[in-house]
Amino acid sequence: MSGTPTVPGDTSRRFDRHLEGASPVARYPQVPSAPHTQVRPSSVVGRHDPRYPDLVSRGINARFTPDPDTVRVVATAEQAVQAVRDSVRDGTRLAVRSGGHCFESLVDDPAVTTVIDVSEMRSVYFDEELNAFSVDSGATLGTMYRSLYLGWGVTVPAGRCPEVGVGGHIAGGGGGALSRTYGLSVDHLHGVEVVVVDSGGRARLVRATREPSDPHRDLWWAHTGGGAGSFGLVTRYLFRSPGTDAGSRLPDPGRLLPRPPGSVLRKTVRWNWDSVDETAFCTLVRNFGAWHERHAAPGDPGARLDNSLALPRTGGGPLTLEMAVDATRPDAEELTDLFIRGVSQGVGARPEVSVTTLPWLAATLVPDEFAGMKGRFKSKAAFLRTGWSERQARMVYQRLTDTADYHNPAATVYLLSHGGEVNRPGPADTAMAHRDAVLKTYWSVFWFDEREDALHLDWIRACYAEFFGDAGGVPDPRRGYGGAFVNYADADLTDPDLNRSGVPWHHLYFRDNYAALRRVKERWDPDDVFRHALSVRRSGDGSAPGISRSGTPGRTGSSDPPAS
Repeated sequence: MSGTPTVPGDTSRRFDRHLEGASPVARYPQVPSAPHTQVRPSSVVGRHDPRYPDLVSRGINARFTPDPDTVRVVATAEQAVQAVRDSVRDGTRLAVRSGGHCFESLVDDPAVTTVIDVSEMRSVYFDEELNAFSVDSGATLGTMYRSLYLGWGVTVPAGRCPEVGVGGHIAGGGGGALSRTYGLSVDHLHGVEVVVVDSGGRARLVRATREPSDPHRDLWWAHTGGGAGSFGLVTRYLFRSPGTDAGSRLPDPGRLLPRPPGSVLRKTVRWNWDSVDETAFCTLVRNFGAWHERHAAPGDPGARLDNSLALPRTGGGPLTLEMAVDATRPDAEELTDLFIRGVSQGVGARPEVSVTTLPWLAATLVPDEFAGMKGRFKSKAAFLRTGWSERQARMVYQRLTDTADYHNPAATVYLLSHGGEVNRPGPADTAMAHRDAVLKTYWSVFWFDEREDALHLDWIRACYAEFFGDAGGVPDPRRGYGGAFVNYADADLTDPDLNRSGVPWHHLYFRDNYAALRRVKERWDPDDVFRHALSVRRSGDGSAPGISRSGTPGRTGSSDPPAS
């Protein structure tokens, strides 16, 4: 299905004049995933508008209270260009919101005076001109999954939470349940269209692709793991798997992206805390890590499994091992049974096992358990090249079972499978440098009462610091760890009181790719229009923001006010 070369509802001018990197016939098609005939105008919502509270409260973390002067709700790329142009002209500090799932205050920053909300840009369609699938940056992962699968039987291997917005998720690398089988989202990213601002303050739309001859290829590369909010405003992503075009257009779009399984086999294994002592706990988590060390290589049959191990504090539910695999594989039962035996060997405690088989789309669109529950939280994460050590396992057990000083049952540590096809590309092939990890570990604490902020923040920070106590309190790649994931934003890594490793925050997130990301920043955002506490810096801006123990990051070496 191809689109018209003009913006629907706008006959006053051709939009392609704004698009750099386009051929004379390649214009920006606006073909929606759901039929409509009229694109509504851009909305400028101020403090006294009744829509303002809804728009400024879209962020999921109640720790942060945004206070922008205006929210610009845009529905087309042309409107996005105009919104950026107006912000630059007026000298306002801008931020862009897609799904609102940022863990930190990168958008909900009191220094931000204009928020550009792209959630009304949510079309998903096949662009015949570009021979690629187009996904607007305001679409949610659930919208993308549903549209691609029902329309063409394909998918992009992306995150597990269908409510998350595409805009920031893809720019940070993307990835989820199918990534050990098909790689990360960005491994299938053919192109990106971005509103950028040049040194003269001119906002324009640029298309950048992975084609070696594309003069804008560096901008595409920066969006394959460099994170959102550093280079420009993404209006849409273009997806086509490498090697599927072969220099010519294929008649069947269903051959251009991975096909997910028709159904998913899920098994869940639960151990009640009252049946697990310290020895059993350490055996369980060390078995989980050892199994993933053995089965992290691309092509390993075990890499077809997507696995997680949830370790809540006592009182927060059972220890839960989950796995999912293509139910149509003839060895699906064998793979899952071998995995369960390998992880539970020597644990001793008898678990409860449940088995379900669901159609793929139904399994994928299950809402996140915290969807609609807005509270205060703090999360911390790391890539791991090996499983937990005995010291780390015992330390986590003590932290999860100690009730003398901390009683929150809504604190959980996770181990998440990684590797497989994720580790096939080299670390510099995309901006996502973490191509050697076997696991991610993820810490999360959730609460409601603002008066308890210090209690919960101190607990999770102390846990993380002790876990990485042999590396200065952070997952230092020089000490055998894998660094951090920019999509799990954690401003603590910029704080010298919390990051005592001597390794700058950007090396944890981007490793050796940071120098190249800075060059992209200097070329495409020379005036630092797009910035936040964890954005890529220009060469003269210093390597890190200042940050206080209260969690308030600022920008050293600049005149920006502190962020929250």
